[in-house]
Amino acid sequence: MRPVYNFSAGPAMLPESVLLKIQDELLSYQGSNVSMLEVNHRSSEFFGIIDHAKATLKELMNIPDTYSIVFLQGGTSQQFAMIPMNFAKGRRVAYVDTGFWSAKAIEEAHILNDTLVVGSSKEDGYSYLPMDLNVPEDCAYVHITTNATSEGLMYRDLPDTNGVPLIGDACSNILGFPYDINDFAMLYAGTQKNLGMSGLTLAIIRNDMLHDVEGLPYIFDYKKHIQENSVYNTSPTFAIYVTDLMLTWVKEQGGVEALSQQNERKAAMLYELIDRSGFYSNWVKPSDRSSMNVVFTTNDETLDTLFVEEAALEGMINLGAHRSSRGMRVSIYNAMPVEAVEKLVDFMNRFQEKYQ
Repeated sequence: MRPVYNFSAGPAMLPESVLLKIQDELLSYQGSNVSMLEVNHRSSEFFGIIDHAKATLKELMNIPDTYSIVFLQGGTSQQFAMIPMNFAKGRRVAYVDTGFWSAKAIEEAHILNDTLVVGSSKEDGYSYLPMDLNVPEDCAYVHITTNATSEGLMYRDLPDTNGVPLIGDACSNILGFPYDINDFAMLYAGTQKNLGMSGLTLAIIRNDMLHDVEGLPYIFDYKKHIQENSVYNTSPTFAIYVTDLMLTWVKEQGGVEALSQQNERKAAMLYELIDRSGFYSNWVKPSDRSSMNVVFTTNDETLDTLFVEEAALEGMINLGAHRSSRGMRVSIYNAMPVEAVEKLVDFMNRFQEKYQ
């Protein structure tokens, strides 16, 4: 069978070895004759999965004991509400606007708190990352989106927050770029891009951020979920199992640094073609370009549509841009092999020859 490469921004492609492991254990988890879909969320087997996933993540990201790891439901969109609910404590909160997802986080925070936008590139079409922030010292935290999937922007260097705790939505580049967790008060990510399947969110929270919040329901309380070891309520067991497999896979590939270097190489293949083509264009400041999501256009809407359609016929699917953007988006997370990008580069060259 000819391989199909899924360039979706999420849910994203999973490594074949992980898919085969899931297939192998679907009907009988570790020879138990019980499907992983049936394993009880409070069983010793499942707590073993949680503990192993946490231990592997701590090793991969060098997470010290001053941080807690928790698995949650509700996606990153629920975190947009939970973060101000848990950490604002009646103070102003600060956000950096770098596109669609950061704007959603800002919108949610506005409902609950006095919210400041301390940096934005909106007026310039989200073509760069604002680094010169004006953060008041009395803010409870500063929130950034470490990789803007829709806009093709990624932080490699973090902005100065004037000593205010930094919270990062790392949904699309966690384990794909080697951030120092000590630079963050909290880092969180939906698992459907680099960590597994949809339906699960991972949060890494510095312990000094966790306090009792009066009037906060337990279901929205990070501290409660951590105390209950991610099973305050029935947890998404299968999604956590898949994330555990993905974390093991990342370790087998050589860890975050090795995958980050491979991601940069994959992205460079695409950016080099785009920049020299005279046919494709990318509007992002070169130093801020994402190694996870490469955006570009032919500057012709009809040709952009044809590009997506013809690529799909050759087994390269989900290359259309986000609904808030234009042109194409190539999502090349950790699981995307180099040969898939090589195939896409070949297609891009042939498409240009055909239609230029």
